[in-house]
Formats: sequence, structure tokens, C-alpha cells
Amino acid sequence: MQWLADYWWIILVILVGMVLNGIKELRRLDHKKFLTHKPKIPPHRDNNAQWDDEDDWPKKK
Repeated sequence: MQWLADYWWIILVILVGMVLNGIKELRRLDHKKFLTHKPKIPPHRDNNAQWDDEDDWPKKK
């Protein structure tokens, strides 16, 4: 752990660089253009549709 105490500033520079690059990429993103050309999402399919046809609950009298 001595190397971490000696080179903490290198890790800090790398993390700051990653944050700055992320902010720069997010600023370049045009959300209005994406929303106008948004791909159509297929409807949600219930995963229980194959086996949930029969009713397993007891009938009420």
C-alpha cells in the first residue's frame, strides 16, 4: 500500500480525466435529435403467457 501513498495523485488525475471526458461526451449528445428519430420499442411480452393459460386456483362456490 506504500505505492498508493506515493502515487495517489496519478490515480486522481486519471479519475478527473475520466469525469471530464464523460462530461464532454454528454454535452455533445443531442437529445432532441434522438427523440425525433427514436426507434420504436416492441410491445412488452409477458413471459408467463405460455404456461399461465389454465387457472390453478380453486373455484369459489
